[in-house]
Amino acid sequence: MGLDFIQGGSADYENALILAGFGKFHFLLLTICGLIYANTAVGITIISFVLPSATCDFQMKSEDKGWLTAAPMLGMVIGSYFWGCLADTKGRRIVLIAALLLDGLSGLLSSVTHIFGLFMLLRFINGFAITGAMGICFPYLGEFQPTKYREKVLCWMEMFWTVGIILLPIIAWFLIPLTFRFSYEFTLGGAHISWAFSSWNLFVAVCALPSLVLGIGLYMFPESPKFLIECGETDLALEIIKDIYECNSGRNRSEYPVEVLKRSEKANSVMDTHNRSIRTLSIRKPNHLKILFSEIWDQTKALCKPPHLKNTILTCIIQFGITSSYYTLMIWFPELFDRFEEYEKRFPNTPASVCDVSSIVLDNVNGTLVDDFCGGSIDTSVYLHTLFIGLACIPTSFWLPLCVNRLGAKFFLISSLLLAGAVTVGLYFVIDSKQNLVLSCVFEALTSMAISTVYCVMVDLFPTNLRVMAAALSLTFGRGGALVGNLLFGYLIDLNCVVPVVIFSIMLFISGALCFFLPSTGSEALD
Repeated sequence: MGLDFIQGGSADYENALILAGFGKFHFLLLTICGLIYANTAVGITIISFVLPSATCDFQMKSEDKGWLTAAPMLGMVIGSYFWGCLADTKGRRIVLIAALLLDGLSGLLSSVTHIFGLFMLLRFINGFAITGAMGICFPYLGEFQPTKYREKVLCWMEMFWTVGIILLPIIAWFLIPLTFRFSYEFTLGGAHISWAFSSWNLFVAVCALPSLVLGIGLYMFPESPKFLIECGETDLALEIIKDIYECNSGRNRSEYPVEVLKRSEKANSVMDTHNRSIRTLSIRKPNHLKILFSEIWDQTKALCKPPHLKNTILTCIIQFGITSSYYTLMIWFPELFDRFEEYEKRFPNTPASVCDVSSIVLDNVNGTLVDDFCGGSIDTSVYLHTLFIGLACIPTSFWLPLCVNRLGAKFFLISSLLLAGAVTVGLYFVIDSKQNLVLSCVFEALTSMAISTVYCVMVDLFPTNLRVMAAALSLTFGRGGALVGNLLFGYLIDLNCVVPVVIFSIMLFISGALCFFLPSTGSEALD
């Protein structure tokens, strides 16, 4: 290509990326960001297999299960904006690493506790950490991509989410049916304490390890050059782009034609006011902390007024509608499969809706647990059905990146959400486990595609200094919806389950309709 746009050896960020080429570095970055996204799929939905497996160890009723599924969602609500503020002030990479390591450590600790309250607290910390990784990996990946490839590369992340959804039941199927159980009893401070480690504990521990590995592996990758430019650190950003050039082309970095990166006109105000990058401010120094809070407040206000206010409101409401429906139903699907299997064993060839099978719990429990339902073992078909749900996402995972440039992200958002709303209504009319499985597969394929597409769109909707914070704010609303949804579902599934089904379908229809008002994306360089 010609180099006419280079003036005196300088170029803007978009042209500098084009000159660095698209190749090995971008594939490696997509791989690790994709694995992080797959890991978030595992981390968010892992509790769905813990519910039936740990029922007896924790003596859980449906209400307790609702609180347990809500705990990580509450962590996500609180953590989303926290990590977003950090990522837009301290950097994408270092905050992403911190979130992954915290998730891995809290996950390992939760695997060795049999105290229900402590387990809930640690799963809360898991949710707090994993939402940071989820909210940052898309902007981090997108800021390395030239406009020509950005939307398509981001859409390939949906495939990694599908991988996570497929791997989770496979891991659970391999580990949870194991029959070992290590028990130990001891006295501490006059109190008799018993501790046990069984297959479901091992399952939780194994699922925590990828976060630690990915957090350590991310040290091999650089900070986002786009973020560094916004911080006023153009020299460091140029060095990173030279490394990308060398990795992609195999040539010496000294051959890279750009000598100076043009500074962003919207560079961070901290550089102009205090002559230092915002990344160098220390939270341990009161004057630095004051500057950080001032910058965060200014960025937050910017999201809440024109020209960003419309997009902020739209993305927050859309995220609330999608996430409340998706995470609630996905986490409860294995529990519903388990109940269907139990019902069909006791009443073979007897049609039953999702609401009817809950009578198993009500008839047998009456406020307490009984041994025949809380045996701790999950029917093999539950793993198989959950695996089918993941496999059902493969067609849409390919369709999205291959056709997004032709059909547009808005097309995928609107069509997937409206269809998902119709499928949610259909869940009320199923009469057996097979129909429940088919609709569950369609629901997962459509809603997971919608969630990934929202993340892709948000990379384009907001400027670099507000990008992660905007994603975090919308995630906060989304996780708030998931929190309310899980609590609602836990209380109503055994009492009047038609209510949450109707509510979730309405939310999906509203979210789909609101997508009409989002601007088209993917055709312009990042702001």
